[in-house]
Amino acid sequence: MATNMNTLEIIAERVRLVRETLREQELDAFIVPHDDDHLGEYIPAEAERLAWVTGFTGSAGLAIVLQERAALFIDGRYTVQARHQAPGEIFEYHHLIETPHVAWLADQLERGSRVGFDPRLHSLNWYRDAHALLAERGIELVALDVNPIDRHWQDRPAPSKAPMILYGEVLAGEPSSAKRERIAADLRKRGIDAVLLTQAESINWLLNLRGRDIERLPVVLGFAVLYANSTLDFFVDTDKLECFAFTQHVGNDVSLHPIDNLGDVLKRLGEDHLKVQADPATANAWSQLVMESAGATLVAAQDPTLRLKACKNATELAGMQAAHQRDAVAMVRFLAWLDRLVESGEFAGVDEGTLADQLEAFRGELEHYVEPSFDTISALGPNAAMCHYRHTNGTPRAFGQDGIYLVDSGGQYLDGTTDITRTVKVGEVNDEQKAMFTRVMQGHIALDQARFPRGTAGIQLDVLARQPLWQAGFNYDHGTGHGVGHFLSVHEGPQRIAAKGSMEPLQPGMVLSNEPGYYRENAFGIRCENLVVVREDQEQSEIPMLRFDRLTYVPFDTRLIDRSLLSPAEFRWINEYHAEVRRRLSPLLEGDDLAWLEQATELL
Repeated sequence: MATNMNTLEIIAERVRLVRETLREQELDAFIVPHDDDHLGEYIPAEAERLAWVTGFTGSAGLAIVLQERAALFIDGRYTVQARHQAPGEIFEYHHLIETPHVAWLADQLERGSRVGFDPRLHSLNWYRDAHALLAERGIELVALDVNPIDRHWQDRPAPSKAPMILYGEVLAGEPSSAKRERIAADLRKRGIDAVLLTQAESINWLLNLRGRDIERLPVVLGFAVLYANSTLDFFVDTDKLECFAFTQHVGNDVSLHPIDNLGDVLKRLGEDHLKVQADPATANAWSQLVMESAGATLVAAQDPTLRLKACKNATELAGMQAAHQRDAVAMVRFLAWLDRLVESGEFAGVDEGTLADQLEAFRGELEHYVEPSFDTISALGPNAAMCHYRHTNGTPRAFGQDGIYLVDSGGQYLDGTTDITRTVKVGEVNDEQKAMFTRVMQGHIALDQARFPRGTAGIQLDVLARQPLWQAGFNYDHGTGHGVGHFLSVHEGPQRIAAKGSMEPLQPGMVLSNEPGYYRENAFGIRCENLVVVREDQEQSEIPMLRFDRLTYVPFDTRLIDRSLLSPAEFRWINEYHAEVRRRLSPLLEGDDLAWLEQATELL
């Protein structure tokens, strides 16, 4: 695809500069992932190295710059976007999964070649696998002290100086000291001296902190080492906090360090021959190699905060419920506004961006609202068939020409995180579209009503949401449910509901999405999403059972339902759900918005 000449020239010059550095260091290739030092899903502006060198702004991808060639690896979500943004005159495109990048690179190079990488931007697991594969081909993997892109990125954004948020126990529900002791007690039990924590969400949860260092993810960036005696070293930009207030908040057992001191402390752990736990899948290779080379014994294990953080306490769940109730008011006001727009027929200048902005305006009026929990997916007609579509990546589609609109959005509130998708009628729809919407709703209902034994993993429940589609010969190519944090990441592990992947048992207090869908390429897309929380089932049973409680109460569009496909139980579920929506939200709405709610929740 042809690229704007100015963009082409800019990217060509940046690639030239990187190649110049490679020649200086006698390297034949350099690998550029979409990651920062913390290896999280969201990264700050100053870490967008992949975008700088390629022009591609998607949230997942990787580039390889060789002396004479360059390649961009993306997954199916970003195929169209990558071709629009990354010049095809410079980059060849490959599928991230179908063409593993290290194997591809090995095929391009001769024995004796040298491949550069930034060890702070790759996990230890990646490093070990890549090193082994390349070594088999006689290719050396070279860890660089300075990233070549950082040498040439003259207008690189400065890191955030936003003040740290001391997240009080009234919102967190438990003091940081109690959380630290729970993990430290387990370290002592297993004979481990310390654990390295690198994920921002983990550290912010553990220390009851939040921040504004990354858009859509309310965290302050830093690293931490928690010791078996419950003391903790915290590495952070100390300009973001007032030391006395911070110590009062977390206690005297937490020591503050500038981030630049992390390497020295990691070396000290090695020199003291400590046994240090780290997650080789989520902690960067540099941090673990520094410790290991200095003499530490690495213990590979999952980040110990993940399960604890995933199981929300009573205070966190109360906050999530309150946040979802407020968020539902914004959603209802938006859906009512949208129907009035359709009835008016006045669509001039209205597009997907207009709709997303209006929803954001309604959320912005709510108490405790901070920002969106992710970039809103506002998709009309064929754009909704791309399940991770972003109207900001091109020209937003004009309103008034499609029958179906899909909006997937959420908010970050001080007391909780929301994520909701509704698919609504905005024009003429045919019988097949109604049938597909109904089958998606049937899958949503089946999962919502699931009752399952303790120890059940999400992978075992995924089929419930797919069965109505399968019976008609259809499917969808994404997971059915992801974990959601408490005023943290909208995508949280280790819990998940998907056909492949995690065998992590679902436990009381875990929050997940329930979002089956269906997508017809170049035609339309459907997704129906609520958030749910796992709870103990109180019905009498021989073994302990679990089920889901709903957090989301917003009407589904019954105008898209084919009633002939519904069972009596499904009719009852929809009517009871809408009755509860009306009961909860009627006192919070008035005028035209209240009238819309009453109509939208009428009995089927």
